Amino acid sequence: MRTIIELPREQIEALDDECRREGISRAEAVRRAVAEHLRRYSESAARGAFGVWRGRRVDGLKYQETLRREWRR
Repeated sequence: MRTIIELPREQIEALDDECRREGISRAEAVRRAVAEHLRRYSESAARGAFGVWRGRRVDGLKYQETLRREWRR
């Protein structure tokens, strides 16, 4: 799929330099950058979920059971 983006001249120049060094097209560089961004974002979101209960004084299972008892009313 094609898309059009606008980048400041300085970024285009830096991108072109990197593309020459890597021997790749601008499109490939942008694809790689987007893929890396998405990989990092999804990893950080997952990391944020792990250990969320750490440091609490209440047992997680007991807390869950307490909440679910409300559903039986």
